[in-house]
Amino acid sequence: MIISREKAFVLLKKYLKNVNSVKFSLSVEAILIEMAKKLSKDKDLWGLAGLLHNLDYEYTLNEPEKRGNISSQLLEGLIPDIVVNAIKANNYNHTDYIPITALDKSLIAANSICRLIFATIETTNSKKIEEVDLKLLIDRFKDPYFAKEINRTRIEICIDLGIEMQDFFELSLNALKSISERIKI
Repeated sequence: MIISREKAFVLLKKYLKNVNSVKFSLSVEAILIEMAKKLSKDKDLWGLAGLLHNLDYEYTLNEPEKRGNISSQLLEGLIPDIVVNAIKANNYNHTDYIPITALDKSLIAANSICRLIFATIETTNSKKIEEVDLKLLIDRFKDPYFAKEINRTRIEICIDLGIEMQDFFELSLNALKSISERIKI
């Protein structure tokens, strides 16, 4: 069984009350849809993975080791196992699922690049994504002192998928720019 995107969004809003958490989920969804297109995968399915991957985020703030496990329990039977597994894989250090599939690896990379883009936006004068270009994003990625909490290795997983780093950065940046009005970043 698979829930519709509309029902998934209602579910997301039920569990995520912070507007920034919702914006982040929408952003990861946008990146995964573009990755699915690039890799000739099911964009609707991949979009659901991005949209719902952080469903338990606000409930696990103080227990990040539980992240993904709670979401997967909530979503069991509502979405295909491949999406549930990708959500678990996103926190593979603490779940029972090791990233194997292209969706698993794409979610990990998309989640991390999204965090890097959001951190980069915060360094611009306008605090808007329109001010972030590919060069700035790559420079921030290469700067070991910028947003040190973001694991760059998780972003580099895109290489395992046959996507060059620069292409992945550009795809991700363009995906977020295409929805910037909807999420106001």
